[in-house]
Amino acid sequence: MSQQPPASGRGREVLRLAVPAFLALVAEPLFLLADSAIVGHLGTSALAGLGVASAVLLTAVNIFIFLAYGTTAVVARRLGAGDQRGAISAGVDGIWLALLLGTAGALVTALLARPLVELFGAGPEVVTEAVTYLRWSALGIPPMLVVLATTGVLRGLQDTRTPLIASVAGFSANAVLSLFLVHGVGWGIAGAAIGTVIAQTGMALALVIVVVRGARRLGSSLTFHGAGVLRAARGGIPLLVRTVALRTALLITTWTAAGLGDEQLAAHQVAMTVWSTLAFALDALAIAAQALTGRTLGAGDVVGTRETTTLMVRWSIWFGGGLTLLIVALHQVVPLGFSQDPEVRAALAAALLVVAVGQPIAGIAFILDGVLIGAGDTRWLAWAQIAATLAYLPMVLAVYASGVVGTAGLVWLWVAFTGFMAVRAALMWRRAQGERWMVVGAVR
Repeated sequence: MSQQPPASGRGREVLRLAVPAFLALVAEPLFLLADSAIVGHLGTSALAGLGVASAVLLTAVNIFIFLAYGTTAVVARRLGAGDQRGAISAGVDGIWLALLLGTAGALVTALLARPLVELFGAGPEVVTEAVTYLRWSALGIPPMLVVLATTGVLRGLQDTRTPLIASVAGFSANAVLSLFLVHGVGWGIAGAAIGTVIAQTGMALALVIVVVRGARRLGSSLTFHGAGVLRAARGGIPLLVRTVALRTALLITTWTAAGLGDEQLAAHQVAMTVWSTLAFALDALAIAAQALTGRTLGAGDVVGTRETTTLMVRWSIWFGGGLTLLIVALHQVVPLGFSQDPEVRAALAAALLVVAVGQPIAGIAFILDGVLIGAGDTRWLAWAQIAATLAYLPMVLAVYASGVVGTAGLVWLWVAFTGFMAVRAALMWRRAQGERWMVVGAVR
């Protein structure tokens, strides 16, 4: 068993990984925040259309989040076991898998854009805007998945700074390109999608170059290996199930919001984007948890894994509390940047108060999710997420059946969603108290 660092050393190690991850993760949803702010000035229909299209697009991309999370865990375990060459080889297999899945996902999304959007039941103007954005954005799905896979490789190698640099550069390019193409060239909502696609493609190319250089330095193979890609795909199935269950809950939430009115749907789009931004911020500690848990368990350090987990849970609760205070202070200010419609602003301000209250709960859910992913406890996570989603259904359907619309309906929808996060947190808290997830060695 490896020698355990003192508590202060563990804290520094967590911060070394979490701080760059935090900045990178916050930059990622800023792609959508920038698009929301830019598109919001085109009108309520455009902003609501962006909300629907974003829900579909994020689902198409995030169901493959295992390309980042699963790769991080596998690479970190092999690194902890002293097999750096094998770690990068496993990561390269994940990148090839990302290209295959990304190409298929782009084709399906582009071809089914209209029927997918129409499932939300929004008005005809909103549907038109959403379909336009979604079809253009589909071109960016392959590079988005490559970004996930390459980021997972680097995180597993304990490098969160390189993804940070790529994210900051990508966000900056996206903001400039979208503003120019939407309002300068006059391409409307299509310009926002095209700007994001260009920025994501640049990020993917930059990160692939970094991984390729590392692979060549260690003599790792870069060629396509069917067996390795199949192994990566098979290992990602439980995380895929877990993510599909999670995205189902998010899609049902957006579907319910669409029935509250166009103004409330527009407000929900911004509230969900803010929530996603805060989720990525809280997820920074979860990223550190994935990398550190995989490495310490790979090295056989069970005690260090437990102590680091306890430290990160405590930090996550405090961080969530800080975000609560921040959003409460800004809940009347944030809406001013996203819409000129007073009804949208009022609904958004009310929803943000509920978003704020749920942050400590979300912090617990995210950090323990990261710990268990890093441990490779993905089968249990898949079943737990299915259970949480099933528990959420009666909550969200109660909001739908109540007939309450307008701002009050949106507030109750977010109360239900916070209940969903509480169920997730409770399930993972109970799992983390046991020992069955702490399996040591290079491969779980």
